[in-house]
Amino acid sequence: MEEFPHLEADEMAEALAENVERTRWTGARSHILHLSSSDAIPMIRSAKNDGLDITVETCPHYLTLLSEEIPDGATAFKCCPPVREVSNREKLWEGLIDGTIDYIVSDHSPSTLDLKDLGNGDFGVAWGGVSSLQLGLSLIWTEARRRGVGLERVVRWMSTRPAERVGLRGKGKLSLGYDADMAVFAADESYVVDAQRLNHKNPVTPYQGKVLSGKVRRTFVGGRQVDHETPTGRLISHGQV
Repeated sequence: MEEFPHLEADEMAEALAENVERTRWTGARSHILHLSSSDAIPMIRSAKNDGLDITVETCPHYLTLLSEEIPDGATAFKCCPPVREVSNREKLWEGLIDGTIDYIVSDHSPSTLDLKDLGNGDFGVAWGGVSSLQLGLSLIWTEARRRGVGLERVVRWMSTRPAERVGLRGKGKLSLGYDADMAVFAADESYVVDAQRLNHKNPVTPYQGKVLSGKVRRTFVGGRQVDHETPTGRLISHGQV
């Protein structure tokens, strides 16, 4: 896996080109993490056309937020790599729809209010990350349906394909022998994001006040409903996926 969050554009392109060539030389699989820049799409598309086993992910914040709309000092928007302009966002969607980008992951990066430096609004010292788990499906569905993309394709991007790539054999679909992880999703229901009503431990989000389509009414993990109070996670060690 490769990611280049702290590199300038030219350096990022050079690093990506090196990753592509190493994949070509070795015949190995490679994966590009949380792609934010559409400048990389032609190179990735060419590598895939050559038959290289490369997959690429992007994240909800790169497919929804716009640098032009970030208020001065609004450090809730800081993430790494950064949010970019509207033309970049639209090209990422084009790459996603045509299959150059394989799937969408949360890159969930929670932060305390203090680390976000909300009072001072200093992007230089603020934590770089966005909490995306609770809102991710609604965020992507809001943008997808506006583009005429069906919910079944959103599910493939956000669940089926990631599970297949990393070998999570019990995840990614509703089928006999799978883990019964599911959400009850009201696709036509809309709501306004209120940080104080989120289940995140820290009430900070760049989506505050945003109107979203599609609401998760209930969530089940392993067939059991999540109550947002009782921890149900387990440590997965090597060989258990």
